[in-house]
Amino acid sequence: MKKTPFVTLEQLKDIEKTYPTPYHIYDEKGIRENARRLNEAFAWNKGFKEYFAVKATPNPYIMQILKEEGCGSDCSSYTELLLAESVGNTGRDIMFSSNCTPPEDFELALKLGAIINLDDITHIDFLEKITGEGNLPDTICCRYNPGGYFALGTDIMDNPGDAKYGMTHEQIIEAYKILMRKGVKHFGIHSFLASNTVSNAYYPELARQLFALAVELKEKTGASIEFINLSGGIGIPYNPHQTPNDIAVIGEGVRRQYNEILVPAGIEAAIFTELGRYMLAPYGHLVTKAVHRKETYKHYIGVDACACNLMRPAMYGAYHHITVMGKDEDGEKMVYDVTGSLCENNDKFAIDRELPVIDIGDFLVIHDTGAHGFSMGYNYNGKLRSAELLLQEDGSVKLIRRAETPADYFATFDFEGASIKVKDSDE
Repeated sequence: MKKTPFVTLEQLKDIEKTYPTPYHIYDEKGIRENARRLNEAFAWNKGFKEYFAVKATPNPYIMQILKEEGCGSDCSSYTELLLAESVGNTGRDIMFSSNCTPPEDFELALKLGAIINLDDITHIDFLEKITGEGNLPDTICCRYNPGGYFALGTDIMDNPGDAKYGMTHEQIIEAYKILMRKGVKHFGIHSFLASNTVSNAYYPELARQLFALAVELKEKTGASIEFINLSGGIGIPYNPHQTPNDIAVIGEGVRRQYNEILVPAGIEAAIFTELGRYMLAPYGHLVTKAVHRKETYKHYIGVDACACNLMRPAMYGAYHHITVMGKDEDGEKMVYDVTGSLCENNDKFAIDRELPVIDIGDFLVIHDTGAHGFSMGYNYNGKLRSAELLLQEDGSVKLIRRAETPADYFATFDFEGASIKVKDSDE
């Protein structure tokens, strides 16, 4: 099976006249249509809001597109809060979900009026030291970790008991009691139990657990649970053999749990999500070119991108589909390792992958890099981060982040007695 790129070979040749490979490119039309499908799937909940996980694709141009589609910002750091503010998201348009949080991050979140999601019961006192006694925000969310294993049927999806995030069942009940004594009036619940699930059952099962917890919290603490944040975890089919999630089916599954559990308890809560991968991953490509062919014990194709541009295959052994542009998928094939140039043997985008025969100069499109692609980039071996481009709805291409230069790399050095020369052409 194959995946179809959202750009053509002719478009890539035209782009190359202005922007050399490698680069990440995003599909505005696909992003907007996907956001609308999500909003439609949860339209039954009048308070529904998607808080885009900024960590997935921290680019204000992308965030602005999603803002126009009704999305807020899920932030986890000081800089992500600044990014949210840069596109006009403040107040309840920001969900601040962080852990091991520095005080300055809380200070900025408070200044912006963000909804703060506390990761640990000790963070109540930590936050109050910043706000001053008796001055906690009116609205607080707490993150829940049920522990143990999270399973759907007989399949274990993840192991929350080993995760560093969230409060235990006993802690979250005590946390709401403490927060109420301290004057907090409005509450939310948040949880994230599994990553990149390709199952329509994940969100409904998570919702069932959180809805039951909301009823219990109301009974045991009297707290008003006004929103329930299902966080992220809806994945995408990185491998074309996988069946994609159906967001309409997922939304209906959550609705059924809502009607069965919350409605009889008299709880009318808004549903929030914090999706990143689902919102952006399929709508981004890493575009690279074949620059070397090596024949030793295996067939290698060396490209001008590397793990610094996309670390998921090296870090997780993750599969990303590759299209060799302009080559017949049913034509002559060769088994390759597709590699970058880092001094690390795991710098490979594909291992023993059957692909059409690749010639030097061929464009390769690496699929599903729109989330946790550019954002996880780094500068090992002195590699420079690539440009980010936007394929706009009218078919034009816009530069939304320029490529780094050596001048950028050296800009943070202040080494007395040494002068680092950077060519004018690189500035």
